[in-house]
Amino acid sequence: MPIAGTTAAEIAGSVRDQVASGALAPQAMLPPVRALAAELGVNRNTVALAYRRLVEAGVAETRGRGGTVIAAVPQLAREGVGVGGACVDLASGNPDPRLLPDILAAARSGQYSQPLYGTPAVDEELAAWAAADFAEDIDQPFRTLVAHGAVDATERLLNAHLARGDLVAVEDPCFLASIGTLRLNGYQSAPVPVDGAGMRPDALRAALENGARAVVCTPRAHNPTGASLTEVRAAELRAILADHPQVLVIEDDHFSAVSARPYHRITPPTSARWALVRSVSKFLGPDLRLALVAADAESATRLEARLSAGTTWVSRLLQHTAHELLVDPGVQELHEQAREAYAHRSDLLIQRLHAHGVEVPYRPDGLNVWVELDVDGRSVVGALAARGWAVRPGDLFVRDPSTRRGAIRITSSTLTASQAEAFATDLAAVVADLRPAD
Repeated sequence: MPIAGTTAAEIAGSVRDQVASGALAPQAMLPPVRALAAELGVNRNTVALAYRRLVEAGVAETRGRGGTVIAAVPQLAREGVGVGGACVDLASGNPDPRLLPDILAAARSGQYSQPLYGTPAVDEELAAWAAADFAEDIDQPFRTLVAHGAVDATERLLNAHLARGDLVAVEDPCFLASIGTLRLNGYQSAPVPVDGAGMRPDALRAALENGARAVVCTPRAHNPTGASLTEVRAAELRAILADHPQVLVIEDDHFSAVSARPYHRITPPTSARWALVRSVSKFLGPDLRLALVAADAESATRLEARLSAGTTWVSRLLQHTAHELLVDPGVQELHEQAREAYAHRSDLLIQRLHAHGVEVPYRPDGLNVWVELDVDGRSVVGALAARGWAVRPGDLFVRDPSTRRGAIRITSSTLTASQAEAFATDLAAVVADLRPAD
């Protein structure tokens, strides 16, 4: 069935009908604008507008001189997949299960009653704890909400304020889920390079001047690099953002309770739309799908409306369980142990890498160590797998894979001393083997 119509709306509708019926499959090429305009007897601008609407709706995507094609569902990389067999897992990005508390015991403790429809969306005790926790770091009015994890909160906040095609400034390299969120929702990414102190100010300024309408930043334990904002760097970013009060600022403080670094805020008082998101997955457990959100009144209202459109609340049982864990002195002691253990294990890996001639320029925080190499990262990953080690290639974490061809990410959360020495020995040997002969 040929594409039909004489207006942009009719032409776009015709294409969407064919996509819905299966007549146009993903990756199918649409006719060139000039050719379709001649066939339909309409102005070229009419067809161009129709194609633009299809792209804005996520039905099609443009490839520059390669034309316009029907969009396919993006194939996205995820954490915790692709690790198996006999390889030692230094790839999954997971916390150490031995440093996570007993969720079932917490769920059975305290006072929990089955909620019914109409029950307040946020557990009162959890809200009070979160408000006090956020108040230590936020010196302006805010509301507290609960979302289904940090990724859920970030996606809903972006969707509450932005439109498809809008530009979002994100770290480069970037958290895998953030890459997926931007691609699935049709946002453009403005990669902001990261060094040991976090986002680079010059790059953030350039992204904002190029029209970025939102910034998503990890203030500490950045995944994948482990970078954390210093007080000086945070102040520099805050000053830049102060000149752009219309920009949505989202801070994803995912490692808060077990981070070895202090939180430094990048959101200036002038920002009208902002949110600080603290999930509990890394220190209470990945299956406790819950994030605490502090936001300005308007952003909170918009987020609340989007949460209410679904199940109307994040499971009150999960909220009850999270609160019981967060106020438990035994769990707080476990968090201290986790903070020390993760810092020790990453330090141990870096020391052994250094001893074998592999440099890591700064001390990371979190579960991962990022290593830049002078050989192809995917070749390194394959060679390490043959030696029994699973790590992830750095090009997964960037918009342009060619910019990080020599990087790998190593999850150090469960690393032992003997493993650190053996891995460093093997990595040095692999790199030496892959270097061209003089």
